[in-house]
Amino acid sequence: MSGFLEEYAGFVAAHGRPERIELMLCDLNAVIRGKWLPGDDAAKLAAGEVRLPLSTYAPNILGEEVEATGLGIVAGDPDGRLIPVPGTLKPMPWASAEGRGKVAQVLVEMHEPPASHDTRGALPFTSPRGRLAAMQARLAERGLRPVVATELEFYLIRPRARPEEPPRPPEHSPDAQNYDLEVLEKHQGVLDAILAAAEAQGIPTDTLIAEYGPGQFEVNFHHTEDVMFAADMALWFRRLVRGVARQHGFEATFMAKPYADHPGNGMHVHVSVVDADGRNIFAAESGVGDRLGAAVAGLLETMREMQAIFAPHLNSYRRFLPMSFAPSAPDWGLDNRAAAIRLPETRGAGARLEHRICGADVNPYLALAAILGGMLHGLETGPDLPLPLDDPAARPAAPLGHDWAGAVERFAASETAAEIFGAPFRDLYAEVRRDEIARLTREISQVEYRTYLGRL
Repeated sequence: MSGFLEEYAGFVAAHGRPERIELMLCDLNAVIRGKWLPGDDAAKLAAGEVRLPLSTYAPNILGEEVEATGLGIVAGDPDGRLIPVPGTLKPMPWASAEGRGKVAQVLVEMHEPPASHDTRGALPFTSPRGRLAAMQARLAERGLRPVVATELEFYLIRPRARPEEPPRPPEHSPDAQNYDLEVLEKHQGVLDAILAAAEAQGIPTDTLIAEYGPGQFEVNFHHTEDVMFAADMALWFRRLVRGVARQHGFEATFMAKPYADHPGNGMHVHVSVVDADGRNIFAAESGVGDRLGAAVAGLLETMREMQAIFAPHLNSYRRFLPMSFAPSAPDWGLDNRAAAIRLPETRGAGARLEHRICGADVNPYLALAAILGGMLHGLETGPDLPLPLDDPAARPAAPLGHDWAGAVERFAASETAAEIFGAPFRDLYAEVRRDEIARLTREISQVEYRTYLGRL
C-alpha cells in the first residue's frame, strides 16, 4: 500500500499535514460511514490495520443491523480491513472554516480477511462501488466505454431545531425561482463556497442554476469516461454541500421530495458509449440510431424492475405522484423533459441519452450500475422501442406508480436485477428495504391524527 503513502505525502506537501483523516465508506443507502483517523496514523491505514465490521455496508437507513441479511451479530459481526481508494484523498475546506482544524477525507473499501496467498483480501459483494465496477468490467469485455455526466438538485433550507421539523425556504426565496439570476446573486456567498470546495476536491462542475422550487439549485458536472469517478463525485458533492451550507447558516438536503407542493430533487444522468476506436456508438446521420434506440428500449424494459434502485426510500415515491414535476412512466422523447428518457442529441460526438427517473437520494454507484445494465440489456437483446412520447400515435405508458413495497418486491423477483447486481446483492438489498418499509410504515403520521382522531 505504498501508493497511498505516496499520495498522502503529496497531499501534505500541497495542503499541510491534516489533524485527522475522515475514512468514508459508502453503504448501500449512500450514507457515509467510517472512522476518524489521526493525521499521523496514515501508515496504519496503508498497512490495512484499520477495521470496521463487514456489516457496515448493509445497515438500514437508521444505521441498524438487518437480521434477515445474515450479516451483523447473527454471523458474529466479523471485521473487514479498510483499504483506501487511490486518488480519493481530498481536503475538506469547510471543516477548517467551521473551526474544526485541517481535515482530509478519503474513500475506503472494506476487504474480507485475506487468504494465505493474498495480502489484500477480497472485496465483498456488499460493496456498492464493487457492483458498479463489475458492470464496468462487463461493458469493457464488449469493447464499450460509457461516458457519463450527472446533474444534482438540492434545496437550501433554514436551520431546524429538531429533526421532525418540516423544511422552510431561505428568506426572500420566491415560490418559483426558475433560472432567476437574482436568486443566485442573493445566495452568492454559499454558492461560491460550494463551487470553491468542489474545485478543491477536484470535482469538475459545469453550470449552476436556480431551479424551480424555493431555495432549490442544480449543479451539472462535466462528462467523464471514468464512470466510478462520476459516482464518487456525486457522493462527495452531497457531503460538501451539506458541510458548506452549515458554515453559511443553512441546512441543505438532497431528499427526493422535501415539499409536497414544490418540485423534488433529481439526479439526471447523461450517458453515451464509445467503442474501442473512440467512436460514439449512439451517433447517427439522421433520426435515432439503432444502437441508441436499443439502449433506450433496454432502459424502458428494465425500469419497473429497477425502480427500487432509482427510488430507494419512502419519500422517494412522492416524486411519482401525479403533477409532481418529475417523469413518472417508462417513456422517451426527443428533447422532451417530460419523458423518463430524453434524447438531447442524436448526431455526432454529443449523441447521448438522459435518464431522468432517479431522485437525488439514490446511491449513485447502484443507480449508474442499473442504468448501464439496462442499456446493456437493450444492446444485447434488442427489445422493441415504443413510439416517442411526442408522437401523436404513441400510447401512454402505464405509470411506474408510488407503491414502495411493490417496487421492492419487483426488484426482489427480478432476474434482470440478479444479472446486473448478482443474486446475492439483489436479495440483500431487498431485505434491507423490507426492513425499512416495516419500520417506517408502522409509525402513525400527524396527518392520520389530524384527519381521523377527532372524527372517528
